[in-house]
Amino acid sequence: MHYPYPLGKIYLRKKKFKTKKKKFFSTFDSLHYLSIILTSINSFKTLISTVGKAAMSKIRKKTIDGLKVGDTFTVSRRFVERDVRDFAVMTKDYNPVHFDERFAKAKNLRGKICHGLLVGSLVTEIGGQIGWYASKLDFRFRKPVYIGDTVTCALTMSCLAGKGLAEAKAVCRNQEGEIVLEAYLKGTIPIGREIPILRTIQKK
Repeated sequence: MHYPYPLGKIYLRKKKFKTKKKKFFSTFDSLHYLSIILTSINSFKTLISTVGKAAMSKIRKKTIDGLKVGDTFTVSRRFVERDVRDFAVMTKDYNPVHFDERFAKAKNLRGKICHGLLVGSLVTEIGGQIGWYASKLDFRFRKPVYIGDTVTCALTMSCLAGKGLAEAKAVCRNQEGEIVLEAYLKGTIPIGREIPILRTIQKK
């Protein structure tokens, strides 16, 4: 019986075809999974953006409508390793108490802790949403905040005077309800021609 190709060549061609087919489906699957991952990431970013805008809308809307003594605003954040690392890169604060477990325990701490000013950024987060122009910001660090802790900051307007002069007190508590930081603020809040600008920003 006559074969147009040697048997070896037929085998190699079939094997080559199967390999290509396998690669094709492997690439297809990879692209499919990558698409799912990217979709999930985009959905997560949208969720975070929506939550952030909702919080900003509430605080800023209250500022536009007019702040009163006793008004309280609250934000929460869980501090993770990456927050500490990014804050250190920005501030050049590489104190080993934030990065080395042994050093932190030598300080009689349970483990690595967050930068105090990183925790304090919860206060400035609220202040920034208000549009607060600070002249004084006094922090009192009561307890360390450990990596993985969730901290809730409540800022309360304590004094409002003419020309937008204002004072406020902020209290930050961890997930156990313990006070970890207190802050006292002085400065000015938006008034007059600043309010229409805030209203325009709010609509964006």
